Amino acid sequence: MSWLVTGGAGYIGAHVVRALADGGERVVVYDDLSTGSADRVPDGVPLVVGSVLDEALLEGVIRDHAVTGVVHIAGKKQVAESVERPLHYYRENVTGLATLLEAMVSAGVDRLVFSSSAAVYGMPDVDLVTEDTPCLPLSPYGETKLAGEWLIDAAARAHGIRAASLRYFNVAGAAAPELSDSGVFNLIPMVFERLEAGDAPRVFGDDYATPDGTCVRDYIHVEDIASAHLAAARRLADAPEGTALTLNVGRGEGSSVREMVDRILKVTGRQDAAPRVSPRRPGDAARVVASADRARAELGWTARHDLDAMIDSAWQGWRHRHG
Repeated sequence: MSWLVTGGAGYIGAHVVRALADGGERVVVYDDLSTGSADRVPDGVPLVVGSVLDEALLEGVIRDHAVTGVVHIAGKKQVAESVERPLHYYRENVTGLATLLEAMVSAGVDRLVFSSSAAVYGMPDVDLVTEDTPCLPLSPYGETKLAGEWLIDAAARAHGIRAASLRYFNVAGAAAPELSDSGVFNLIPMVFERLEAGDAPRVFGDDYATPDGTCVRDYIHVEDIASAHLAAARRLADAPEGTALTLNVGRGEGSSVREMVDRILKVTGRQDAAPRVSPRRPGDAARVVASADRARAELGWTARHDLDAMIDSAWQGWRHRHG
């Protein structure tokens, strides 16, 4: 098969491209390079620069590269920005997906792996989040991911598309320093940035109903995210028409913010930098941890990397990017 990976020059996308290529799949990358980098695309993998809103270009790429399946990772993903720019997020994430689906249907491509998010759940009040946990997103970003899942399910029913929507939990780490996350929006790089500036790491709230009072999250290595995409792509190869899977991609283990900060300080050799507690942030749930049982059953997939591997590889990537 030949897979078109939208957003394949981004942090997660580049890891997915590598996993597919290493798994023997033919790959073409489609990216507008607004946040991605051409340097992340492996030698020998074609890169087409374009927008997911350009249906004609998408159809041309699908035709010219004999694409038989799509991994859709392109999209806007910052929660705070989505609150400030909801129209932009709906246009890029929902209209962009609709445009891609139109191009797929027109070209007769019927396999799709979709990058969704645990943000669709909002603030679930459960120990483990299953795919049947009610979805109550708290931001336009989360809304666009949920709307995307609905759109894909409808297209699967109407056009026989075989699809898998993967709900990522907290992604971290890097397969190689040059593939590391260049953004500073998640806990691990945010702590790195504070340490580099000589500031104490910040912990937002220590009075939650958790063992140490700080929020608990499910962190997963980006290489495990990538291997889940490869497993989903292969699962769809022989799936019946109209298959629409929705799967959590996490480790099924919760780690508190304080635990993560302590581990980061140890890896970086900065145990002297005691974290400073700040007030809670609006919308932060006390605990969001995945049940990954369905992904294991459907894909034969399970996460392999632990927290130390995530933090150490992220630190190597940070030093690569920041000297």
